[in-house]
Amino acid sequence: MEMIKLIVLSTVLALFVLFFHFITRIIKFRKLNLPKGTLGLPIIGETLEFFKANLEGKQIRFIQERMKKYDTRVFKTSMLGENIAVFCGTAGNKYLFSNENKNVQLWWPSSVKKLLRLSLVNKIGDEAKITRRLLMSFLNPETLRNYLSKMDRIAQHHINTHWKGNEQVVVYPIIQLYTFELACCLFLSMEDGIQLSNLSSYFEEFLKGVIGFSINFPGTRFHKAMKAADAIKKEIKLIMKKRKVDLEEKKASPTEDLLSHLLVTPDTSGRFMSEAEILDNMLLLLFAGHDTSRSVISLIMKYLGNMPEVYEQVLKEQLDISQGKEEGELLQWEDVQKMKYSWNVASEVLRLSPPVGGAYRNAMKDLTYADYNIPINWKLHWNTHTTHMDPTLFTDPEKFDASRFEGEGPIPYSYVPFGGGPRMCLGQEFARLEILVFMHNIVKRFKWDLVNPDEKFKYDPMLEPEKGLPIQLHPSRYTS
Repeated sequence: MEMIKLIVLSTVLALFVLFFHFITRIIKFRKLNLPKGTLGLPIIGETLEFFKANLEGKQIRFIQERMKKYDTRVFKTSMLGENIAVFCGTAGNKYLFSNENKNVQLWWPSSVKKLLRLSLVNKIGDEAKITRRLLMSFLNPETLRNYLSKMDRIAQHHINTHWKGNEQVVVYPIIQLYTFELACCLFLSMEDGIQLSNLSSYFEEFLKGVIGFSINFPGTRFHKAMKAADAIKKEIKLIMKKRKVDLEEKKASPTEDLLSHLLVTPDTSGRFMSEAEILDNMLLLLFAGHDTSRSVISLIMKYLGNMPEVYEQVLKEQLDISQGKEEGELLQWEDVQKMKYSWNVASEVLRLSPPVGGAYRNAMKDLTYADYNIPINWKLHWNTHTTHMDPTLFTDPEKFDASRFEGEGPIPYSYVPFGGGPRMCLGQEFARLEILVFMHNIVKRFKWDLVNPDEKFKYDPMLEPEKGLPIQLHPSRYTS
Protein backbone atom coordinates (compact mmCIF):
# COMPACT_ATOMS: atom_id res chain seq x y z
CA MET A 1 0.00 0.00 0.00
CA GLU A 2 2.82 2.39 0.89
CA MET A 3 4.44 1.66 -2.47
CA ILE A 4 1.21 2.49 -4.32
CA LYS A 5 0.90 5.77 -2.42
CA LEU A 6 4.50 6.62 -3.29
CA ILE A 7 3.92 5.90 -6.99
CA VAL A 8 0.74 8.01 -7.05
CA LEU A 9 2.47 10.86 -5.21
CA SER A 10 5.45 10.76 -7.59
CA THR A 11 3.13 10.80 -10.61
CA VAL A 12 1.13 13.76 -9.29
CA LEU A 13 4.34 15.62 -8.49
CA ALA A 14 5.74 14.96 -11.95
CA LEU A 15 2.53 16.20 -13.59
CA PHE A 16 2.58 19.31 -11.41
CA VAL A 17 6.18 20.05 -12.41
CA LEU A 18 5.30 19.64 -16.08
CA PHE A 19 2.25 21.89 -15.72
CA PHE A 20 4.26 24.51 -13.83
CA HIS A 21 6.97 24.39 -16.48
CA PHE A 22 4.36 24.78 -19.22
CA ILE A 23 2.69 27.78 -17.53
CA THR A 24 6.07 29.43 -16.80
CA ARG A 25 7.06 28.96 -20.41
CA ILE A 26 3.85 30.59 -21.65
CA ILE A 27 4.31 33.61 -19.34
CA LYS A 28 7.94 34.02 -20.44
CA PHE A 29 7.16 33.69 -24.13
CA ARG A 30 4.31 36.21 -23.99
CA LYS A 31 6.90 38.91 -23.34
CA LEU A 32 8.64 38.07 -26.61
CA ASN A 33 7.67 38.60 -30.21
CA LEU A 34 7.93 34.93 -31.11
CA PRO A 35 7.32 33.66 -34.64
CA LYS A 36 3.66 32.99 -35.32
CA GLY A 37 2.44 29.41 -34.96
CA THR A 38 1.40 27.01 -32.24
CA LEU A 39 3.34 24.95 -29.70
CA GLY A 40 0.48 22.48 -29.38
CA LEU A 41 0.18 20.21 -26.35
CA PRO A 42 2.81 20.09 -23.57
CA ILE A 43 5.76 17.79 -24.47
CA ILE A 44 3.93 16.27 -27.45
CA GLY A 45 3.46 19.57 -29.30
CA GLU A 46 2.66 18.88 -32.96
CA THR A 47 4.72 15.68 -33.11
CA LEU A 48 1.75 13.46 -33.94
CA GLU A 49 0.58 15.76 -36.76
CA PHE A 50 4.10 15.88 -38.22
CA PHE A 51 4.60 12.10 -38.06
CA LYS A 52 1.13 11.53 -39.53
CA ALA A 53 1.97 13.78 -42.49
CA ASN A 54 5.26 11.89 -42.96
CA LEU A 55 3.56 8.49 -43.00
CA GLU A 56 1.06 9.77 -45.54
CA GLY A 57 3.92 11.03 -47.72
CA LYS A 58 2.73 14.61 -47.22
CA GLN A 59 5.42 16.28 -45.13
CA ILE A 60 5.18 19.14 -47.60
CA ARG A 61 1.55 19.67 -46.61
CA PHE A 62 2.47 20.08 -42.93
CA ILE A 63 5.05 22.73 -43.86
CA GLN A 64 3.08 24.61 -46.52
CA GLU A 65 -0.12 24.83 -44.45
CA ARG A 66 1.77 26.57 -41.64
CA MET A 67 3.71 28.83 -43.98
CA LYS A 68 0.40 29.96 -45.49
CA LYS A 69 -1.37 30.31 -42.14
CA TYR A 70 1.41 32.01 -40.15
CA ASP A 71 4.38 33.37 -42.12
CA THR A 72 6.28 32.29 -45.24
CA ARG A 73 9.59 33.31 -43.65
CA VAL A 74 9.50 31.46 -40.31
CA PHE A 75 6.91 29.87 -38.02
CA LYS A 76 6.99 28.16 -34.64
CA THR A 77 5.95 24.65 -33.66
CA SER A 78 6.89 22.05 -31.07
CA MET A 79 7.95 18.44 -31.63
CA LEU A 80 9.63 15.71 -29.58
CA GLY A 81 9.48 17.94 -26.51
CA GLU A 82 11.30 20.84 -28.15
CA ASN A 83 10.24 24.33 -29.23
CA ILE A 84 11.15 24.70 -32.90
CA ALA A 85 11.36 27.65 -35.29
CA VAL A 86 11.01 26.44 -38.88
CA PHE A 87 13.07 28.64 -41.21
CA CYS A 88 11.65 28.86 -44.74
CA GLY A 89 12.87 29.84 -48.19
CA THR A 90 16.33 30.69 -49.49
CA ALA A 91 16.80 33.39 -46.85
CA GLY A 92 16.14 30.87 -44.08
CA ASN A 93 18.52 28.33 -45.59
CA LYS A 94 21.21 30.96 -46.05
CA TYR A 95 20.88 32.15 -42.45
CA LEU A 96 21.21 28.68 -40.93
CA PHE A 97 23.94 27.43 -43.28
CA SER A 98 26.10 30.56 -42.97
CA ASN A 99 25.76 30.99 -39.20
CA GLU A 100 27.14 27.59 -38.14
CA ASN A 101 29.18 28.01 -34.92
CA LYS A 102 28.33 31.72 -34.86
CA ASN A 103 24.65 31.88 -33.92
CA VAL A 104 23.63 28.25 -34.43
CA GLN A 105 25.02 24.75 -33.96
CA LEU A 106 23.95 21.38 -35.26
CA TRP A 107 21.26 19.65 -33.21
CA TRP A 108 19.50 16.31 -33.44
CA PRO A 109 16.82 14.70 -31.25
CA SER A 110 18.06 12.72 -28.24
CA SER A 111 17.40 9.46 -30.11
CA VAL A 112 20.14 10.38 -32.62
CA LYS A 113 22.52 11.49 -29.87
CA LYS A 114 22.14 8.22 -27.98
CA LEU A 115 22.41 5.99 -31.04
CA LEU A 116 25.32 7.77 -32.76
CA ARG A 117 27.15 8.88 -29.64
CA LEU A 118 30.70 9.90 -30.62
CA SER A 119 30.09 10.25 -34.35
CA LEU A 120 30.31 13.41 -36.43
CA VAL A 121 26.58 14.19 -36.08
CA ASN A 122 27.09 14.80 -32.36
CA LYS A 123 30.23 16.90 -32.64
CA ILE A 124 30.20 20.69 -32.82
CA GLY A 125 32.69 23.50 -33.25
CA ASP A 126 36.37 22.74 -33.87
CA GLU A 127 35.92 19.09 -32.92
CA ALA A 128 33.39 18.69 -35.72
CA LYS A 129 35.71 20.40 -38.23
CA ILE A 130 38.59 18.08 -37.35
CA THR A 131 36.46 14.92 -37.58
CA ARG A 132 34.84 16.04 -40.81
CA ARG A 133 38.22 16.82 -42.39
CA LEU A 134 39.50 13.33 -41.48
CA LEU A 135 36.44 11.59 -42.95
CA MET A 136 36.49 13.78 -46.06
CA SER A 137 40.08 12.77 -46.75
CA PHE A 138 38.58 9.41 -47.77
CA LEU A 139 35.22 10.56 -49.16
CA ASN A 140 36.56 13.25 -51.51
CA PRO A 141 36.38 12.78 -55.31
CA GLU A 142 40.15 12.31 -55.68
CA THR A 143 40.14 9.30 -53.34
CA LEU A 144 36.81 7.80 -54.42
CA ARG A 145 37.84 7.72 -58.08
CA ASN A 146 40.26 4.94 -57.11
CA TYR A 147 37.30 2.79 -56.07
CA LEU A 148 35.15 3.38 -59.16
CA SER A 149 36.05 0.07 -60.85
CA LYS A 150 35.16 -1.81 -57.67
CA MET A 151 31.80 0.00 -57.53
CA ASP A 152 31.11 -0.95 -61.16
CA ARG A 153 31.92 -4.62 -60.47
CA ILE A 154 29.61 -4.66 -57.44
CA ALA A 155 26.75 -3.14 -59.47
CA GLN A 156 27.18 -5.68 -62.26
CA HIS A 157 27.38 -8.60 -59.82
CA HIS A 158 24.29 -7.33 -57.99
CA ILE A 159 22.25 -7.12 -61.20
CA ASN A 160 23.40 -10.54 -62.39
CA THR A 161 22.52 -12.07 -59.01
CA HIS A 162 19.25 -10.38 -58.08
CA TRP A 163 17.72 -9.02 -61.30
CA LYS A 164 18.77 -11.23 -64.19
CA GLY A 165 16.27 -13.98 -64.99
CA ASN A 166 13.39 -12.40 -63.03
CA GLU A 167 10.18 -11.17 -64.62
CA GLN A 168 9.26 -9.11 -61.56
CA VAL A 169 11.28 -7.62 -58.69
CA VAL A 170 10.41 -5.47 -55.67
CA VAL A 171 12.82 -2.57 -56.02
CA TYR A 172 13.20 -1.09 -52.53
CA PRO A 173 14.42 -4.19 -50.63
CA ILE A 174 16.57 -5.34 -53.55
CA ILE A 175 18.22 -1.94 -53.96
CA GLN A 176 19.17 -2.10 -50.30
CA LEU A 177 21.23 -5.19 -51.07
CA TYR A 178 23.19 -3.13 -53.61
CA THR A 179 23.68 0.04 -51.56
CA PHE A 180 24.50 -1.87 -48.38
CA GLU A 181 26.98 -4.21 -50.10
CA LEU A 182 28.65 -1.22 -51.74
CA ALA A 183 28.97 0.67 -48.44
CA CYS A 184 30.27 -2.39 -46.58
CA CYS A 185 32.78 -3.16 -49.31
CA LEU A 186 34.23 0.36 -49.54
CA PHE A 187 34.10 1.08 -45.82
CA LEU A 188 34.92 -2.36 -44.33
CA SER A 189 36.01 -4.61 -47.24
CA MET A 190 33.15 -6.89 -46.19
CA GLU A 191 31.97 -9.11 -49.03
CA ASP A 192 30.73 -12.30 -47.34
CA GLY A 193 27.05 -12.75 -48.28
CA ILE A 194 25.90 -14.23 -44.96
CA GLN A 195 27.71 -11.59 -42.93
CA LEU A 196 26.23 -8.85 -45.12
CA SER A 197 22.72 -10.26 -44.73
CA ASN A 198 23.00 -10.46 -40.93
CA LEU A 199 24.33 -6.92 -40.64
CA SER A 200 21.68 -5.60 -43.03
CA SER A 201 18.86 -6.95 -40.86
CA TYR A 202 20.23 -5.03 -37.87
CA PHE A 203 20.23 -1.81 -39.88
CA GLU A 204 16.51 -2.20 -40.63
CA GLU A 205 15.82 -2.13 -36.87
CA PHE A 206 18.31 0.69 -36.37
CA LEU A 207 16.77 2.89 -39.06
CA LYS A 208 13.25 2.78 -37.64
CA GLY A 209 14.36 4.10 -34.25
CA VAL A 210 16.72 6.88 -35.32
CA ILE A 211 14.17 9.72 -35.25
CA GLY A 212 11.59 9.66 -32.46
CA PHE A 213 11.11 9.66 -28.71
CA SER A 214 14.10 7.97 -27.03
CA ILE A 215 11.97 5.70 -24.84
CA ASN A 216 14.20 2.74 -24.05
CA PHE A 217 11.57 0.16 -23.05
CA PRO A 218 11.39 -3.35 -24.57
CA GLY A 219 9.15 -3.34 -27.63
CA THR A 220 9.69 0.31 -28.55
CA ARG A 221 11.39 1.30 -31.80
CA PHE A 222 14.15 3.06 -29.90
CA HIS A 223 14.90 0.02 -27.71
CA LYS A 224 15.15 -2.18 -30.81
CA ALA A 225 17.40 0.41 -32.47
CA MET A 226 19.72 0.50 -29.43
CA LYS A 227 20.06 -3.28 -29.46
CA ALA A 228 20.69 -3.24 -33.22
CA ALA A 229 23.37 -0.54 -32.85
CA ASP A 230 25.16 -2.60 -30.21
CA ALA A 231 25.04 -5.69 -32.43
CA ILE A 232 26.37 -3.76 -35.47
CA LYS A 233 29.25 -2.27 -33.50
CA LYS A 234 30.09 -5.69 -32.08
CA GLU A 235 30.50 -7.00 -35.64
CA ILE A 236 32.59 -4.00 -36.69
CA LYS A 237 34.74 -4.33 -33.57
CA LEU A 238 35.67 -7.91 -34.55
CA ILE A 239 36.66 -6.73 -38.03
CA MET A 240 38.63 -3.85 -36.52
CA LYS A 241 40.54 -6.15 -34.17
CA LYS A 242 41.66 -8.37 -37.05
CA ARG A 243 42.42 -5.38 -39.27
CA LYS A 244 44.80 -3.89 -36.69
CA VAL A 245 46.80 -7.11 -36.71
CA ASP A 246 46.75 -7.32 -40.51
CA LEU A 247 47.97 -3.74 -40.82
CA GLU A 248 50.82 -4.37 -38.38
CA GLU A 249 51.81 -7.52 -40.28
CA LYS A 250 51.49 -5.75 -43.68
CA LYS A 251 48.69 -8.12 -44.72
CA ALA A 252 46.30 -5.20 -45.25
CA SER A 253 46.78 -1.91 -47.07
CA PRO A 254 46.28 1.48 -45.36
CA THR A 255 44.22 2.47 -48.41
CA GLU A 256 42.17 -0.72 -48.50
CA ASP A 257 38.99 0.92 -47.20
CA LEU A 258 37.65 3.55 -44.81
CA LEU A 259 38.34 1.42 -41.72
CA SER A 260 42.04 1.09 -42.56
CA HIS A 261 42.13 4.81 -43.36
CA LEU A 262 40.76 5.74 -39.94
CA LEU A 263 43.08 3.31 -38.12
CA VAL A 264 46.28 4.69 -39.67
CA THR A 265 45.45 8.37 -40.28
CA PRO A 266 45.74 10.99 -37.52
CA ASP A 267 43.79 14.23 -37.56
CA THR A 268 45.42 17.63 -38.10
CA SER A 269 46.50 17.76 -34.44
CA GLY A 270 48.21 14.36 -34.70
CA ARG A 271 45.55 12.53 -32.67
CA PHE A 272 44.15 9.19 -33.81
CA MET A 273 40.47 8.38 -33.41
CA SER A 274 39.66 6.21 -30.42
CA GLU A 275 38.13 2.79 -30.98
CA ALA A 276 34.74 4.07 -29.75
CA GLU A 277 34.87 7.04 -32.15
CA ILE A 278 35.71 4.80 -35.10
CA LEU A 279 32.85 2.44 -34.23
CA ASP A 280 30.30 5.26 -33.97
CA ASN A 281 31.48 6.95 -37.16
CA MET A 282 31.45 3.66 -39.06
CA LEU A 283 27.90 3.09 -37.81
CA LEU A 284 26.92 6.57 -39.02
CA LEU A 285 28.51 6.20 -42.46
CA LEU A 286 27.20 2.68 -43.08
CA PHE A 287 23.73 3.93 -42.17
CA ALA A 288 23.89 7.19 -44.15
CA GLY A 289 25.85 5.65 -47.00
CA HIS A 290 23.20 3.16 -47.99
CA ASP A 291 19.75 4.18 -46.69
CA THR A 292 19.47 7.58 -48.37
CA SER A 293 20.85 6.21 -51.64
CA ARG A 294 18.37 3.32 -51.48
CA SER A 295 15.55 5.87 -51.39
CA VAL A 296 16.97 7.93 -54.26
CA ILE A 297 17.64 4.97 -56.56
CA SER A 298 14.17 3.55 -55.87
CA LEU A 299 12.64 6.90 -56.78
CA ILE A 300 14.74 7.10 -59.94
CA MET A 301 13.40 3.66 -60.92
CA LYS A 302 9.88 4.96 -60.34
CA TYR A 303 10.32 8.12 -62.41
CA LEU A 304 12.07 6.31 -65.28
CA GLY A 305 9.33 3.69 -65.26
CA ASN A 306 6.68 6.40 -65.50
CA MET A 307 8.49 8.52 -68.10
CA PRO A 308 9.72 6.44 -71.07
CA GLU A 309 11.02 9.53 -72.88
CA VAL A 310 13.36 10.32 -69.97
CA TYR A 311 14.43 6.67 -69.77
CA GLU A 312 15.33 6.74 -73.49
CA GLN A 313 17.52 9.82 -73.05
CA VAL A 314 19.31 8.28 -70.08
CA LEU A 315 19.79 5.06 -72.06
CA LYS A 316 21.22 6.94 -75.05
CA GLU A 317 23.74 8.75 -72.86
CA GLN A 318 24.86 5.53 -71.20
CA LEU A 319 25.14 3.66 -74.52
CA ASP A 320 27.25 6.49 -75.94
CA ILE A 321 29.60 6.07 -72.97
CA SER A 322 29.82 2.30 -73.51
CA GLN A 323 30.44 2.64 -77.23
CA GLY A 324 33.95 1.59 -78.15
CA LYS A 325 34.59 -0.20 -74.85
CA GLU A 326 35.72 -3.80 -74.97
CA GLU A 327 33.55 -6.47 -73.37
CA GLY A 328 34.11 -6.49 -69.62
CA GLU A 329 35.84 -3.10 -69.58
CA LEU A 330 34.84 -1.19 -66.46
CA LEU A 331 33.80 2.43 -66.03
CA GLN A 332 36.52 5.06 -65.85
CA TRP A 333 36.42 8.41 -64.04
CA GLU A 334 36.07 10.23 -67.36
CA ASP A 335 32.95 8.16 -68.15
CA VAL A 336 31.16 9.34 -65.01
CA GLN A 337 31.90 12.97 -65.88
CA LYS A 338 30.03 12.45 -69.17
CA MET A 339 26.82 11.36 -67.39
CA LYS A 340 25.48 14.92 -67.26
CA TYR A 341 21.90 14.24 -68.33
CA SER A 342 21.67 11.20 -66.05
CA TRP A 343 22.80 13.30 -63.09
CA ASN A 344 20.33 16.05 -64.04
CA VAL A 345 17.60 13.38 -63.88
CA ALA A 346 18.82 12.23 -60.46
CA SER A 347 19.01 15.86 -59.29
CA GLU A 348 15.41 16.51 -60.34
CA VAL A 349 14.33 13.37 -58.47
CA LEU A 350 16.15 14.72 -55.41
CA ARG A 351 14.34 18.04 -55.80
CA LEU A 352 10.89 16.49 -56.09
CA SER A 353 11.42 13.71 -53.55
CA PRO A 354 14.40 14.32 -51.24
CA PRO A 355 15.04 11.21 -49.09
CA VAL A 356 15.56 13.39 -45.99
CA GLY A 357 13.21 16.31 -45.37
CA GLY A 358 15.71 18.56 -43.62
CA ALA A 359 17.82 18.95 -40.48
CA TYR A 360 18.04 20.90 -37.22
CA ARG A 361 20.15 23.51 -35.47
CA ASN A 362 20.26 24.89 -31.94
CA ALA A 363 20.14 28.63 -31.17
CA MET A 364 23.39 29.43 -29.35
CA LYS A 365 21.99 32.75 -28.12
CA ASP A 366 18.85 34.86 -28.32
CA LEU A 367 18.26 35.60 -32.01
CA THR A 368 16.30 38.12 -34.01
CA TYR A 369 15.16 36.90 -37.41
CA ALA A 370 12.50 38.34 -39.74
CA ASP A 371 11.55 40.79 -36.93
CA TYR A 372 10.83 37.90 -34.52
CA ASN A 373 12.56 36.93 -31.27
CA ILE A 374 13.88 33.37 -31.08
CA PRO A 375 15.11 32.42 -27.57
CA ILE A 376 18.42 30.73 -26.85
CA ASN A 377 18.29 26.91 -27.03
CA TRP A 378 15.26 26.88 -29.28
CA LYS A 379 15.67 24.36 -32.06
CA LEU A 380 15.76 25.61 -35.64
CA HIS A 381 14.64 23.53 -38.59
CA TRP A 382 15.28 23.94 -42.31
CA ASN A 383 13.16 21.89 -44.67
CA THR A 384 13.87 21.07 -48.31
CA HIS A 385 10.24 21.52 -49.32
CA THR A 386 10.14 25.26 -48.51
CA THR A 387 12.33 25.96 -51.54
CA HIS A 388 12.12 22.83 -53.71
CA MET A 389 8.38 23.35 -54.22
CA ASP A 390 8.40 27.13 -54.41
CA PRO A 391 6.97 28.25 -57.81
CA THR A 392 8.99 31.47 -57.67
CA LEU A 393 12.18 29.38 -57.60
CA PHE A 394 11.13 26.42 -59.76
CA THR A 395 8.48 27.10 -62.40
CA ASP A 396 5.65 24.56 -62.20
CA PRO A 397 7.44 22.87 -59.26
CA GLU A 398 5.42 19.62 -59.29
CA LYS A 399 6.44 18.90 -62.89
CA PHE A 400 9.49 16.74 -63.61
CA ASP A 401 11.97 18.76 -65.66
CA ALA A 402 15.61 17.69 -65.70
CA SER A 403 16.57 20.76 -67.77
CA ARG A 404 16.34 22.86 -64.58
CA PHE A 405 19.89 21.72 -63.83
CA GLU A 406 21.45 22.68 -67.14
CA GLY A 407 23.81 25.63 -67.30
CA GLU A 408 24.17 27.42 -63.98
CA GLY A 409 21.24 25.53 -62.48
CA PRO A 410 19.11 26.69 -59.51
CA ILE A 411 19.97 29.86 -57.59
CA PRO A 412 22.00 29.52 -54.36
CA TYR A 413 20.20 28.10 -51.28
CA SER A 414 17.18 26.94 -53.32
CA TYR A 415 18.29 23.36 -54.05
CA VAL A 416 19.36 21.70 -50.79
CA PRO A 417 18.91 17.89 -50.79
CA PHE A 418 22.44 17.60 -49.34
CA GLY A 419 22.10 20.55 -46.98
CA GLY A 420 24.58 23.39 -47.19
CA GLY A 421 27.38 25.30 -45.52
CA PRO A 422 29.94 23.60 -43.23
CA ARG A 423 27.45 20.81 -42.51
CA MET A 424 26.76 19.84 -46.12
CA CYS A 425 26.46 16.06 -46.46
CA LEU A 426 30.01 14.69 -46.59
CA GLY A 427 28.82 11.63 -48.54
CA GLN A 428 27.54 13.67 -51.49
CA GLU A 429 30.22 12.48 -53.94
CA PHE A 430 29.93 8.88 -52.77
CA ALA A 431 26.16 9.04 -53.34
CA ARG A 432 26.63 10.56 -56.80
CA LEU A 433 28.92 7.73 -57.89
CA GLU A 434 26.73 5.08 -56.27
CA ILE A 435 23.65 6.35 -58.12
CA LEU A 436 25.26 6.93 -61.52
CA VAL A 437 27.05 3.57 -61.59
CA PHE A 438 23.75 1.82 -60.91
CA MET A 439 21.88 3.88 -63.53
CA HIS A 440 24.56 3.07 -66.11
CA ASN A 441 24.23 -0.68 -65.57
CA ILE A 442 20.48 -1.03 -65.06
CA VAL A 443 19.23 0.91 -68.11
CA LYS A 444 21.55 -1.01 -70.43
CA ARG A 445 20.16 -4.30 -69.15
CA PHE A 446 16.47 -3.62 -68.58
CA LYS A 447 13.39 -1.58 -69.32
CA TRP A 448 10.56 -1.85 -66.79
CA ASP A 449 6.92 -1.13 -66.06
CA LEU A 450 5.58 -0.14 -62.65
CA VAL A 451 3.10 -2.62 -61.17
CA ASN A 452 1.52 0.26 -59.20
CA PRO A 453 2.17 3.46 -61.22
CA ASP A 454 0.62 5.66 -58.52
CA GLU A 455 2.33 3.99 -55.55
CA LYS A 456 2.95 6.52 -52.80
CA PHE A 457 6.17 7.11 -50.89
CA LYS A 458 6.23 7.91 -47.16
CA TYR A 459 8.83 9.19 -44.69
CA ASP A 460 9.56 6.53 -42.03
CA PRO A 461 12.03 8.14 -41.38
CA MET A 462 13.57 7.93 -44.90
CA LEU A 463 11.39 8.24 -47.99
CA GLU A 464 10.24 4.74 -48.95
CA PRO A 465 7.54 3.19 -51.18
CA GLU A 466 4.47 1.87 -49.36
CA LYS A 467 4.51 -1.47 -51.22
CA GLY A 468 8.23 -1.72 -51.97
CA LEU A 469 7.84 -0.58 -55.62
CA PRO A 470 7.27 -3.84 -57.56
CA ILE A 471 8.16 -3.64 -61.27
CA GLN A 472 7.87 -5.83 -64.36
CA LEU A 473 11.25 -6.32 -66.03
CA HIS A 474 11.87 -6.51 -69.77
CA PRO A 475 15.33 -7.08 -71.27
CA SER A 476 16.60 -3.95 -72.96
CA ARG A 477 16.66 -4.16 -76.73
CA TYR A 478 20.36 -3.36 -76.43
CA THR A 479 21.16 -6.25 -74.08
CA SER A 480 23.88 -8.39 -75.59
